[in-house]
Amino acid sequence: MTPSDEQLVQESLKDKNKFALLVERYEQRLLRYIKRLTGRDNNQSEDILQEVFIKIYRNLNDFDTNLKFSSWAYRITHNEAINHARKIKETIPLETDDKETANLINILKSDTNIPEEISQKELAEKVQKIIEKLPKKYRDVIILYYLEDKDYQEISDILKKPTSTIGTLLSRAKAKFKQLSHKHDLV
Repeated sequence: MTPSDEQLVQESLKDKNKFALLVERYEQRLLRYIKRLTGRDNNQSEDILQEVFIKIYRNLNDFDTNLKFSSWAYRITHNEAINHARKIKETIPLETDDKETANLINILKSDTNIPEEISQKELAEKVQKIIEKLPKKYRDVIILYYLEDKDYQEISDILKKPTSTIGTLLSRAKAKFKQLSHKHDLV
């Protein structure tokens, strides 16, 4: 039976070699999230990821067992990615692949009238540009909810905002997305 994240945290406190299992479990997910937040290449994203795992390891004793480990790890990752962006003071382009963008498009299609004749690739590019133009608070919830498949509670834990606020932000993000999609002739 595969141990839970919380069990691995407890085991990692006693045996540092067990931490490698947590790293293995979260490495690809957190790296993908960093790329989406920062738009950085693999090397820079991996550097940020390394800092994330160092922080996670150093703070394992402070892990609040009332939270999900994944939410806590994503929160640390979010902070590190944002700190990195602040250091270099750049606008952060959105990093996603066409499949993930297509999933987001399908979800958002229910709220918009996207022409059928537009190609998936063209549509994905337009959606990425629109998401990049969203205010950060809306962009964060869109990425976490639609691209990282996080629920309201997890997003709440990651962004340190009440779940009711997450619902409001997501609703406003969709409305803003719709507004921007009109400007970009997506609808």
